[in-house]
Amino acid sequence: MPRIAVLAVIVCVLALAAAVVAFVGGSWLGVPFVLLAALDGNFALYYMRRHRTRRARELATQA
Repeated sequence: MPRIAVLAVIVCVLALAAAVVAFVGGSWLGVPFVLLAALDGNFALYYMRRHRTRRARELATQA
């Protein structure tokens, strides 16, 4: 897994934890954290798929 995808997953988990803490405290400040978590989740999926397709393309050209 590429390093940037791992970092995106870490930020996603931290944003979700911040959203939970904000919502439990009765604050609407958790909404931007949920949006940030969704955005970072999409980044992580994008970079994982990109890495997988590049690796498959490299293996296809070697064969």
